[in-house]
Amino acid sequence: MAVTSLTPRRIKFEFPEQIPLVWTPRVPEISAAANSVSLLMPHVEPYVIASVRAVLDQLPTEQRVAAAGFIAQEAQHQRQHRIFNASVTPQIPGMSRVESWMHRTYGWLSRTRSTRFNLAFAAGFETVAFALARWTESHLRTLFDGADERITTLFLWHLAEEVEHKSVAFDAYEQVDGSRVRYLLAAVSSILILSGYTLISTVLNLKAQGRLFHPVAWWRLLLFSISLAWEVLPDLAASAMPGHHPSDFADPIALSTWLNQYDPETASLPLWWTGESAQQPVVLR
Repeated sequence: MAVTSLTPRRIKFEFPEQIPLVWTPRVPEISAAANSVSLLMPHVEPYVIASVRAVLDQLPTEQRVAAAGFIAQEAQHQRQHRIFNASVTPQIPGMSRVESWMHRTYGWLSRTRSTRFNLAFAAGFETVAFALARWTESHLRTLFDGADERITTLFLWHLAEEVEHKSVAFDAYEQVDGSRVRYLLAAVSSILILSGYTLISTVLNLKAQGRLFHPVAWWRLLLFSISLAWEVLPDLAASAMPGHHPSDFADPIALSTWLNQYDPETASLPLWWTGESAQQPVVLR
């Protein structure tokens, strides 16, 4: 069943004047990996938005309304990550060049691939994002205890909304095409590109942190990667099966419950509590 309405939550995060490269001091490698994912968002999400927007006129009314909400949410995600990245990128030598590669990659896909492939890619990317949200919720204490609450809230707000709109791009793809073979090929392409750029960016992040040659850093990242793959790959395989729909997946409870605390009247959402201090309201526009 398609989502009929989605709320674009226009959050204004009050980040430090200079965001620290290590904002998860108990597990510094998480900052490196999360920063790397953030650096991708202003490049992949405009591509996902454009892929869905290209088929709006082919969707029935209910799906068109859901897609419009999806586009608004994704636009907010990439906007907030641009603000975050503007402070992070200058601290990482060589990162600007990698970002230009990211921009060219998704621009090339948008220009050269078919509308159906691009939409399949968007649907597959959203399945990966949903799986990442499920994995993150199952590792919240390990990942974010003692972390900066403002930055943690940025990432978890993004993931919570990925859960909320998990079906939209998939439903649009089913309406326009629906080939599970094309979907699987596009989704695998999405994972490969995402993984490749995340690895490159994580290396640069670790180098900037002075932890590039720390064996413990790479051991932890290896364990996290295997654990994440154990969540993402089965979810992706299931999503490619005939008759499967994203609504068949169980939503992560904590993220969804927390997101429901958003108050549209006061435009407020509590910061995610990392165990270091009490929750405080996020300032929203």
